[in-house]
Amino acid sequence: MTVKIISFSRRGADVGERLRAGLVEEGWQAQAFGKGRYMEEMEELGGAGRTHKIHKIQEPIGQWTGEQFSRSDALIFVGACGIAVRSIAPSIRHKTTDPAVVVVDERAQFAISLLSGHIGGGNDLALMAARIVGAQPVVTTATDLNGVFAVDVFAKQNGCHIADMRYAKEISARLLEGETVGVYSDFPWTGDLPRGLVPVDDDTDLEQRPRLGIAVTVRRDLQPFAQTLRLIPRVVTAGIGCRRGTSDEKIAEAVSRAAEQAGICLQAIAGVASIDLKKDEPGLVAYCRGRGLPFETFSAEELRAVEGQFTPSSFVSSVTGVDNVCERSAVRASGGRLIAGKMAREGVTVAFAVRTWRPVF
Repeated sequence: MTVKIISFSRRGADVGERLRAGLVEEGWQAQAFGKGRYMEEMEELGGAGRTHKIHKIQEPIGQWTGEQFSRSDALIFVGACGIAVRSIAPSIRHKTTDPAVVVVDERAQFAISLLSGHIGGGNDLALMAARIVGAQPVVTTATDLNGVFAVDVFAKQNGCHIADMRYAKEISARLLEGETVGVYSDFPWTGDLPRGLVPVDDDTDLEQRPRLGIAVTVRRDLQPFAQTLRLIPRVVTAGIGCRRGTSDEKIAEAVSRAAEQAGICLQAIAGVASIDLKKDEPGLVAYCRGRGLPFETFSAEELRAVEGQFTPSSFVSSVTGVDNVCERSAVRASGGRLIAGKMAREGVTVAFAVRTWRPVF
């Protein structure tokens, strides 16, 4: 996780350095920057018994902020809220993509979660920043203030994609009004359901189900409620085999068609697997790199050792030394079970396996 800290005075720079050092200890990649007359050049500043370097910002603050919006997970402004608001305003796009923004005053009295409090992690960062510098955290999101379940926080903590943010807002509104929201899950969960959430399964009568509910699933067409918010965990591995020289575009199309045929959400794919003969296959490598997916390969011996019933091919066996690449590699990489067997399209074979996983409430 990357965070950029910007200050506008010497006192603010000292607070920024305390934040930078503390966040580094928490595992963040943190950098401190300065803008103002006190930053005549990149210089060492002393504060609280430390020496530290502040990177001088040459460009206008709005320009710098716009550049950091796409490069950082979070921004911390050490100064007035007004400076932060004016700086970030042109760059704000959507709560699902904007970085967290926190404001800490230069006397370190308050740490305010200003933007992307839930999905971006602004609320947690404000709490962490407050702890580091001894400030009072300020969090204004309604679900936090009222102790109500926040579906976007749950999704972030469990690594789930939110299929429709409109329903996420509606769920928060219903819970804040004291109404109930259903929960259906293809995966057994850990922990107790928060107040306002009621469990629903396939045996629950339709008339007894809330109209609005959450479905934790990798299935693209699952609709257990009249209004269903699907939370899609990234727990599926795509096993892929392909002819030499197959383009990443053809691989992408084959995976997309296979997922559609199997009824699996593309957002559930967490990684790709194949045989080690394909570890440097340009199309496969490009497909994974372009989507930020880890790519894992296995030897023919490792794939032959995978237990289960798989679709055999004598041709594949003669070329690779194992009777099936896509199914076996998907199961081997996921450590779980096959949920969609071999599907072939224009020289590409695809199979899907899901790892053992539990959402935590």
